[in-house]
Parts: sequence; C-alpha cells; structure tokens
Amino acid sequence: MTNTEEWDIEISPKTSLFQIDFKEIWRFRDLLSLFIKREIVSVYKQTILGPIWFFIQPILTTLVFTVVFGNIAQISTDGQPKILFYLSGIVLWTYFSEAITSTSTTFTANAAIFGKVYFPRIIMPLSKVISNLLKLCIQFLLLIFIYGYFIITHKTTLNLNYNIILLPFLVLIIMNLGMGIGMIVSSLTTKYKDLTFLVTFGVQLLMYASPVIYSLATLQKNKPQYYSFIAYNPISPVIEAFRKSLLGGVVDYGMILYSFIVSVVLLFTGLIVFNATDKTFIDTV
Repeated sequence: MTNTEEWDIEISPKTSLFQIDFKEIWRFRDLLSLFIKREIVSVYKQTILGPIWFFIQPILTTLVFTVVFGNIAQISTDGQPKILFYLSGIVLWTYFSEAITSTSTTFTANAAIFGKVYFPRIIMPLSKVISNLLKLCIQFLLLIFIYGYFIITHKTTLNLNYNIILLPFLVLIIMNLGMGIGMIVSSLTTKYKDLTFLVTFGVQLLMYASPVIYSLATLQKNKPQYYSFIAYNPISPVIEAFRKSLLGGVVDYGMILYSFIVSVVLLFTGLIVFNATDKTFIDTV
C-alpha cells in the first residue's frame, strides 16, 4: 500500500533572480486586494475629512506653488494657466514620490509578517504602487474638472491633441521608475538603515531637478548650463509630455523612449536586487 500526498501549495526557492511567478501572484490576488485596501483606508482612517484629503493635498500644494513660484518668483509657465501648469506636474510627481517612499520600506516595515507567513514578497511593493495608482486616478479627475472649468469659461485656449493617448504609457513609465527605485532602496535599507532617513529628503531634492515648477523651455532659456542635467533626468521627459499632452505643445518622442528604457532597466535591476535580498533579509533586519 502506497501513501501518496497531494499539496495545494508547494514552496520552492527561486531559480533565477529575474523570476516572477505570475501564477502565484494570481493565486494570492485576494491578499493583494486586501493590502491595497489597507493602504488606502489606513491613511485616512480616524480623520475628519477622510478621502477628501485626496483632493485637498494637491489643491493646497498647487495654490502654494502658484503664489510662491508663479506670482512671487515670476517663473514662466509658457503662457499656460498657472493652476493647470502646476497641478499637472504635481499630480504625476506625487504618484512617483509616494511610489518610491512607500515601497522603500517594504522589508523593514513588514519584517514581522515576512518572518511568519509565506506569500510572494513582490505582492507588498505591488500593493503600494497600485494603491497609489488609485490615488493618482482620483487626483487626475480633479485635474480634468479644473481643466473643463477653464475651457467652459473661456479663460484660456487649451490645445488638447492626439498626444493624450500617451497618458497611460507615461503613467506606466512613472510606475516602473517608482517601483524599481523603491525596491532597490528597500533592499539596501535591510543593511543600511540610515538610508531610510535620506529617501524623503532625496525625493524632495529630486523634485527641483524635475520640471514640476518650471518647464524645460524656460530652463533652457534662462539657465542653459543646467538644461542637459535636468533634461536627461528620466522623470523630466515624462512630466513634460504629460503636461503638453493636456495643455498643448510638441512632445519629444525620442526622450520618452529614453525614459521608458531607463525605467525598464531600473525595474529589472530592482527586481534582481529585491529577489536577492528576499533570500537572506530576515537574518539582517
């Protein structure tokens, strides 16, 4: 008589640092949904305004930028309405910055869970990126609402063009960049915990090295010595293309391709480092 056993789940080590088991991720899709819901609900739980903060944060930031950089510093917005100019940059930049900061603590913040329960570790950074993507969609609706107000009231002439079909692709690039950099930082912080303190500061500095409060055309005109450095920041072409797709302007497809290639390289690098750290991180955290 032979005793045969059948297992519902079989856990085996990764055979390659590039390996992503999509079937396993799909099997744990309920857990992924739970993490996404937790990320959204926990942020505004026990707050007075709740999800309204999704709108308040970009509105307040836009107003501050309009007063400080638009009115006081007199930084050109290329003839576009200041509110739309700044809001279009803020919406995309906020997603990128939150994707980095939230995924950069994957190992350190969830060490207790990882040490007790098995599930595909990639689910955790995925939940961070997807939950922030939902916030982006909500804030994008705010941008569209204000955009529609300017069109209806004829306060300005906006040149909506066929480049608008690029928007999902641009969001994909930002997602790749945020998740890739976040996973790299998360892996490094398992050994070098002081990097955690530098992430938020570094992201804030990076905003000023990206065309959020100015355009590349303005930079090239007023500060040409910094143009090449800023233009080849992989985030810059994405923000510029996002803004021009909505407000009008010539999109540089070559630079978008450059950003896409960099984002894919960073994503795969992040995946390799993440998978390598996953094997031993519990001993060092």
